[in-house]
Amino acid sequence: MRRLLIVLAAMGLATCLTPDARAEGERAGDFDYYVLSLSWSAAWCALEGDAKNDPQCDDGQGLTFILHGLWPQDEVGWPSFCRTVERDPSRSQTAAMADIMGGAGPAFYQWKKHGRCSGLSAEAFYRTARQALASVTIPPLFSRVDRTLTLPASVIEDAFLEANPGLSRDRITVTCKEGLIQEVRICLTRDLAPRRCGADALTDCRLQDAVLEALR
Repeated sequence: MRRLLIVLAAMGLATCLTPDARAEGERAGDFDYYVLSLSWSAAWCALEGDAKNDPQCDDGQGLTFILHGLWPQDEVGWPSFCRTVERDPSRSQTAAMADIMGGAGPAFYQWKKHGRCSGLSAEAFYRTARQALASVTIPPLFSRVDRTLTLPASVIEDAFLEANPGLSRDRITVTCKEGLIQEVRICLTRDLAPRRCGADALTDCRLQDAVLEALR
């Protein structure tokens, strides 16, 4: 976090601060651990959301890291679109996730691709996703990023490590896409405790001049 603070100070902001191995159609509930994926909302908007006129990208939303998903993961690879006897969530259940996922559409897609693989009901999966998100402290200084920053991607990881003493570098990874800071991914046990990531889940962005988009 100190490195990010230095970068922000240089930008005049500090005074305001306080590998693709997968399967499809697997049996639900057959996985080793979770990956909690947190997406930097402004980057998603720049890459996809603006083209879709997504409401989360409207000016004034002020969204920082939002819940992309809670993904069942294997030590090598990950399941997706699993077979399950559980019912799909209702519209009201997906709408209720919009506050942390940016919309009902992403909530349903995450259930369809990943939630079914958990072996949980839709209600229990969404509840577990909220618990996983609540277990991680998002550094509050990110809420003050009111201009685009260029910085090493490792600074983002450092900020999360400082804010979350239970994490270590083998339990978290930061990803980039098209030069933008995209996501922070944290590996959790099935009981939602931090744990070592599998080798294929540690895909750190090593850019020294990655772009952190300004809040919308």
